[in-house]
Amino acid sequence: MTFHAIALSGSKPEQYAQLLAQARALMHGERDRIANAANLSALLWHALPGLNWCGFYLFDGTELVVGPFQGLPACIRIPLDKGVCGAAASTRQTQRVDDVSAFPGHIACDSASRSELVVPLHTDDGALVGVLDLDSPEPGRFDVEDQRGLEAIARAFLDTLA
Repeated sequence: MTFHAIALSGSKPEQYAQLLAQARALMHGERDRIANAANLSALLWHALPGLNWCGFYLFDGTELVVGPFQGLPACIRIPLDKGVCGAAASTRQTQRVDDVSAFPGHIACDSASRSELVVPLHTDDGALVGVLDLDSPEPGRFDVEDQRGLEAIARAFLDTLA
């Protein structure tokens, strides 16, 4: 199967609706979390401007371990009590950080990162799967519309695991 990404158009919510449709089509019928995480990382990397890292950290029962991603090599393991990813994983709440230098305990895997959005991935009963992590060299890159759009894409990813 060849996948052709369509150019996003319209308002930001309309663009995220288009991106969600592309994500669902890309993952349709596939249950393997690594395959879907790899394809989603690539889709988001190519569709969203202003990123310097985009990918997944998967929970191994103890800590977050780097999974499929796009960007420079990353920190391999992140404890649940460290950084933006750890905060999202431990609280099960999306972390949208306009200035990572102001975030207590921020882990600088890439010194060029200035803002970050991390969506926790957990089952309906709260079991942690991992996080979807996006970094940008632009301060304040992510707004509430990005957060909503990426949370919907994260839910679509989790639906493939059911």
